[in-house]
Amino acid sequence: MSTIKPWSEVAPRLIEVAMGRAPADMVITGGQWVNVHSGEIVPETDVAILDGRFAYVGPDASHTIGDDTEVIEAEGRYLVPGLCDGHMHVESGLVTVTEFCRAVIPHGTTSMFIDPHEIANVLGLPGVKLMHDEAMDMPINVHVQMPSCVPSAPGLETPGAELGVAEVTEAMGWPNIIGLGEMMNFPGVAAGNATMLGEIAATQEAGKTVGGHYASPDLGHAFHAYVAGGPADDHEGTRKEDATARVRQGMRAMLRLGSAWYDVAAQVKAITEDGVDSRNFILCTDDSHSGTLVNEGHMNRVVRHAIAQGLRPITAIQMATLNTAQHFGLEREIGSITPGRRADLILSSDISALPIELVIARGKVMAKDGALTAEIPHRTYPEFAKNTVKLGKMLAARDFEIAAPAGANQVNARVIGVIENQAPTKALEAPLAVEGGLVQMDRENDVCQIALVERHRATGQVTNGFVSGFGYNIDCAIASTVAHDSHHMIVVGTNREDMALAANRLGEVGGGIIVVSKGKELALVELPIAGLMADERAEIVADKAQKMVEAMEACGCTLNNAYMQHSLLALVVIPEIRISDVGLVDVTTFKKVDLFV
Repeated sequence: MSTIKPWSEVAPRLIEVAMGRAPADMVITGGQWVNVHSGEIVPETDVAILDGRFAYVGPDASHTIGDDTEVIEAEGRYLVPGLCDGHMHVESGLVTVTEFCRAVIPHGTTSMFIDPHEIANVLGLPGVKLMHDEAMDMPINVHVQMPSCVPSAPGLETPGAELGVAEVTEAMGWPNIIGLGEMMNFPGVAAGNATMLGEIAATQEAGKTVGGHYASPDLGHAFHAYVAGGPADDHEGTRKEDATARVRQGMRAMLRLGSAWYDVAAQVKAITEDGVDSRNFILCTDDSHSGTLVNEGHMNRVVRHAIAQGLRPITAIQMATLNTAQHFGLEREIGSITPGRRADLILSSDISALPIELVIARGKVMAKDGALTAEIPHRTYPEFAKNTVKLGKMLAARDFEIAAPAGANQVNARVIGVIENQAPTKALEAPLAVEGGLVQMDRENDVCQIALVERHRATGQVTNGFVSGFGYNIDCAIASTVAHDSHHMIVVGTNREDMALAANRLGEVGGGIIVVSKGKELALVELPIAGLMADERAEIVADKAQKMVEAMEACGCTLNNAYMQHSLLALVVIPEIRISDVGLVDVTTFKKVDLFV
């Protein structure tokens, strides 16, 4: 287990170092101190570290240097606190906690607040415990939020497991649980649902933070009722007024930039244009796939983006360090370069472009010039976490047929409309032809089929519908067992034979993502752990994910990170319309609706 001694235990030795009566383990000299408490950049600053904590931060630390002290010359570079991701799902990276850490440490991330509700929907509380225990073994700070909504919308989907008040209460006693994961059932909170309020109460009684998820543009009574229920933050805002409303009501507005969610630019205008106090804003990623992590970055990418939208660099850094730490009650542990805190620090030569040149976590050098230098042992998952894709039968093209109403030669169908770079969908309608009693796709107008294949209980059930926005223009199918939040299998295609082939192949390999065209497998990302995560190095998964993206493009899809939209098409808590194992769901009313209007 990777542990760090409590400040109270180390304090006597920190004092000795600060006074020069004992040597530091490490001293960094001649840096520009990015002080997130005062909002200043302080030149000519030295930092002394002992037992993984900062002992001294000031103008000259020569008095703390002994014969065995490691000395690092900052040479005028910026001393930036290690970056914190305030809300994210490891499983969206398609890798384990260990591999996620290996991927993001070189980008300067030293603290993460993870909500493992993806694995919770497949394996329940034992799955959450697996990731909780793995997180505790990491050399950086990985805090776990107990998933709150499994299922996310009771009665509108059937996950592989269910969690309630008893499970939340139990988990609040685990050592690494920081709070409750995003409370997605916002209608349930507004309606006074006993289970949702019970989970919130158990978290508050444990003195921990309640995560929010209010995925609605309605800022009226329902929003105010949701805030009154207890959630302390929200990352589902997409407009300037969303951010302002949350902060005014005492919440933290979490602005996300993931692989496909671009919600920072609009909301940050509340600060840059309207002057709203930035100290209640937090930057996060929510969902980033392995390709983004390995090739583009993590929280450093978010901070750079926020600066590009007009934020002062130190303000953006506060929103990814101190603000996050304060929100979770960890200001005395992480989030700043100040005495007693964990020695998490980045050296960077440019405060705006933020190149990550050296990463130190808990007083140890972890990465240099974009490469991991520390060894983090591989994590092996137990057998019960594998072989979770149970289809019940070999699927055939006929399972994806959609019968028309008797006598119809044309139907008006409800269609899920994909929106690029956003999680919400549009509720569309389209006239579709009928041939031989079967409703046909309309490739010319970008309407193809979507199917949700039940994969937890081997029922063999297939729920069919239509989707638009991907642009697929050849015979193809894309299937994934990552299908937020209940994680059945989502298959999107223009050809039913390819759809069946894709689904059966994922059943064979135990889960993953596949692209098939004209009977040929173009790309495959195997995800044997709960059908959500790979058992391979992050860079290998990133390479497979890149081939998957390229295969989708070869099928005609030009959307940015379209796979992320694909994986959310069954997320029945984000408007406007989704598909689940019970059918089509209107998320504006939280009711099942017919496929045909």
